[in-house]
Amino acid sequence: MNYKYWSAAVVLFAFTACRAPLAVSGVQTQKNISIAETLTEDPEFVQVIAPYKKDLDSKMNTRLSYTSVDLNKQGDNSNLGNLLADFTLQGAAEWAKANDRPAVDAAVINIGGIRTSIGKGDILTRHIYEVMPFENEVVIMKLDGTRMEQLFEFYRKFQKNNPVSGLVIETDGTVLVTNKINGDAFDKSKTYYIATSDYLAGGGDNMQFFVGAELIKTGIRMRDLFIEKFKAMPEVKEPTDLRLQFKNKPNRTDNE
Repeated sequence: MNYKYWSAAVVLFAFTACRAPLAVSGVQTQKNISIAETLTEDPEFVQVIAPYKKDLDSKMNTRLSYTSVDLNKQGDNSNLGNLLADFTLQGAAEWAKANDRPAVDAAVINIGGIRTSIGKGDILTRHIYEVMPFENEVVIMKLDGTRMEQLFEFYRKFQKNNPVSGLVIETDGTVLVTNKINGDAFDKSKTYYIATSDYLAGGGDNMQFFVGAELIKTGIRMRDLFIEKFKAMPEVKEPTDLRLQFKNKPNRTDNE
C-alpha cells in the first residue's frame, strides 16, 4: 500500500474538518487525473505535509507487542479471532466492574470485521489499524434465555467462524451438540450479558438475536481497546482452546 497519498488525505482532512462549510457557486467538468506511481509529486505540497507525515508515520510505526507465530483469521478457531474476542470480553468486563454493571459472561465478534492477519514479528500500531479499520465500539447486550437460544441457533444454522470468548459451541452436521457459557451448560432461565460491537448489536452479519435487546454503551472503541491490550502484552500468547467445533459441516468453507 502506498501511504504517501493516504497521509496527504489525512492532512487535507485535518485542514478542512473544522472549517465552516463553503457554498458551491458552480461546477465545471475537468479532466480526470489518475493517481498512480507515475504521477509526479508536487514538491511544494510534499513540503507542506512533511511534518504531519513524519508525525503520523511515527505513531503508526510504534511497536506494541511481538508474536512468534502468524496471527491469522482462518479456521473455526483462528488465533487472531479468538485473541480479539478475548480482548473484547476483557475490556467489557473491566468496564462493567468499574461502572457497577452486571458481570459480562461472554463476547461475540464477527470474522468479517477482522480485515487482515498479522505476520510473525513485531506488532505495530499500523497493523491494528489494518486489522480493524472501522470505528466500531464495544457494547454489552442483555440477553434473556430465548435470545441466547437464538444465538446458539445462529451458530448451528450458519456454522460460520465468528470468534467467541467465554462460549463453547459444538455441532455435528446440523445438530447442536454442546452450548456452554463459562464452562457451564446453557440455562434458559438465566439472563446473560454478552459483549459485542455496535455493528453486530444492530443485527449486522445476520445476528438478529441482538436486535431489540437492552444495549449498554461502554464508549470503548474496539481498535483503541485492541491497541491497549497488545501494548500490555510484551509477547502474544495465542489462545489454543477449542471454542467452535463444527463437525461434519455441510458445504464447509474455511476461506474466512
